[in-house]
Amino acid sequence: MPTSSAPEIAEPPSRLPYRKDKGKLLQVLGVGFGIAVAVGNSISVGIVRTPGSIAAILPNAWLFLAVWIGGAFYALLSAFQLAELGTLIPSSGGQYNFSRRALGEYAGFIVGWSDWISTCGTTGAVGIVLGEYLAHLFPVLDGALRIKIVGVSAIVIFALLQWKSVSMGSKVQNFTTVLKGLVFFVMVIACFTMGRAAHAEIVTAPAVAIPAGAALITAILLGMQATIYTYDGWDGVIYFGDEVRNPGYLIPRAIFASLGSLFVIYLLINAAVLYVLPMNQIAGNDFALGLAAERVFGRYGDAVFRSIIVIALFSSINALHLMGTRVIYAMSRDRLFFHQVTRVNKGGTPTIALLLSALVGVIFAIGKFERVIAMLAFFFVSNYLLSFISLFLLRARDPQAERPYRAWGYPWTTALALLGSIGFLIEAVREDRANSLLTLIALACSYPVFRLLKMVSSRGPA
Repeated sequence: MPTSSAPEIAEPPSRLPYRKDKGKLLQVLGVGFGIAVAVGNSISVGIVRTPGSIAAILPNAWLFLAVWIGGAFYALLSAFQLAELGTLIPSSGGQYNFSRRALGEYAGFIVGWSDWISTCGTTGAVGIVLGEYLAHLFPVLDGALRIKIVGVSAIVIFALLQWKSVSMGSKVQNFTTVLKGLVFFVMVIACFTMGRAAHAEIVTAPAVAIPAGAALITAILLGMQATIYTYDGWDGVIYFGDEVRNPGYLIPRAIFASLGSLFVIYLLINAAVLYVLPMNQIAGNDFALGLAAERVFGRYGDAVFRSIIVIALFSSINALHLMGTRVIYAMSRDRLFFHQVTRVNKGGTPTIALLLSALVGVIFAIGKFERVIAMLAFFFVSNYLLSFISLFLLRARDPQAERPYRAWGYPWTTALALLGSIGFLIEAVREDRANSLLTLIALACSYPVFRLLKMVSSRGPA
């Protein structure tokens, strides 16, 4: 295979006209929205819990930060590949489109179905966490039933905000993401300017032993796996290929700007936590950021921290609705789901897809689906792996196709990303064999579901 040259991005042609007719997605989104939806989706509960779990296995500040850099490097390798695929196949629906084009309808169905269900499941989980945080801020909302009501209400409210038009959903996403970034930035500044007294105490904190040899390598791999899950979402713009103005020019820019923004934000947040907390207090602490806020803001720290997370969760719910809706819309458009789901209102919102996505999110919020979420983590890694394979196949099958962006370092960066995905998938299976076995069973059962949905949807109008 030939090696690639430096990254190539096509120059922007004149602005394309918007599609205003009923029944089609509207090409009204720009690179700012692509960044907002990626950052809004990614920065959520993960950044709250991940530092404590990483510090528990790597209780050293430099190793702790190194795995965040390593996770960003893996994401960067992946970004090169998905930027090419996103401009080659600029269709709304995410990675589903790539696997369907390269590997066939069944592979596309598996990727799309697992992506949609996991997105809706995450929406439900985020809704419940939002209810829990609001209950701490407002005790009148406390109680299992009230927390669920709050979570379900948030899911429904953000679905209604998007119902009118995609432009409204975009405005909500831009506003909540900017607000999220500002509050995290304020907390970082506060840690470095108001946390000097807490920082002075770190010098006297007892040292924590770090693993060595093979145990250290395993700990680094597990730490990187945790950061990769936390970074996930940097590719948010590929879910809106039909709706982005000039996708060949803007999709790569949105992807790399999103990943760069997440890297800077995560590195600053973790550096701020390390500045005010000793490693032995971060390790195993699911709310290390909250403890850091208490050190800086005193008795107001808990309220400040929980308010920041509430804002972050609002942004995440809106982004998850936007992304999940596009996946099921794309599958229906390709006759892999009920054709009625392709309905789009004059504002560019796939209304039936939004209704179904919100409904499934509500079901997850009401029930207990921890095992299902754990199983879908297997699909999460598999989807990236299938996308990298798709790039190899599409390069070989149609080398003359117009590619506004070509993956930098192809085929070497593609191979590295593929091997990294395989390695993390093997590690996931080794660490959680029970859920991995159930996932394989679910995979086997998915084929008759695929055939049934394809048969039913083929009866609808073209």
